[in-house]
Amino acid sequence: MKALVIGCGRVGSAVAQQLQGSGWDVTILDEDEDALGRLGESWTGGFVVGHGMDLQLLREAGIEDTDAVVVTTDGDNTNIVIAQAAQKHFQVPTVIVRVLDPARAQFYATRGLRVVCPTSAAIETLVGEVRRAEEEV
Repeated sequence: MKALVIGCGRVGSAVAQQLQGSGWDVTILDEDEDALGRLGESWTGGFVVGHGMDLQLLREAGIEDTDAVVVTTDGDNTNIVIAQAAQKHFQVPTVIVRVLDPARAQFYATRGLRVVCPTSAAIETLVGEVRRAEEEV
């Protein structure tokens, strides 16, 4: 199975390493060449330098032959545009996109994107912990 991860920050690099560790052929696309350092010396996957909204660069990164795209840059707008291009233009079977704004995440999830919203997950976890602590008192 092949995956393309867009964004090699803390999240993207960890996703790429875990997918590679479970046997996936992974390529990362990031604007910052230095981000390759987050992957460690054991990284054997691909790394392409550039912006994920560049369709030709997505082709060079192998998007046309990929089974999954995970979009994890630090910008919601960028992530949404890239995810929609992967889904609609390149027809990648599995597209997962990180969206930090809960309202946007819900909006795009209802339109067919597979959205992960860490902000919503954090809110839910934090409120749950407060309620659990309240029960202990």
